[in-house]
Amino acid sequence: MTFRFTLRATIPASPRAVYDAWLSSRSHRGMTGGVAAHILPKLGAKFTVWDGYITGRNLKLVPGRRIVQSWRTTEFKKADPDSQIEVILVKAPRGTRLTLRHTNVPDGHTSYRDGGWQENYFAPMKEYFRARK
Repeated sequence: MTFRFTLRATIPASPRAVYDAWLSSRSHRGMTGGVAAHILPKLGAKFTVWDGYITGRNLKLVPGRRIVQSWRTTEFKKADPDSQIEVILVKAPRGTRLTLRHTNVPDGHTSYRDGGWQENYFAPMKEYFRARK
């Protein structure tokens, strides 16, 4: 069995800046606290982030608006299919309203929903972009 969840955060940057940072090895590394990332803004490109903890592929890219990726961590069992994330970016009064939809998450992996995304992505992203203003 799998489950899905949706999270939201406001990031103090433009949608295009968030999109570009998400899909840049250097910026992804910077906005997640300095952990290794190898990612390109190309459809179908494979990526690895968080020192190899997360791997996947870019499935759909709409510059400045939407990123869809297959998403797998080293905690998934070999038999588990990849999960999928959809990152939707919308201009907001104080930056970008980021909506993250994470689907096909293996049962028992609730830490992604219950603090993982917030602590490992949203909080450091906010700091990263605030420092650049």
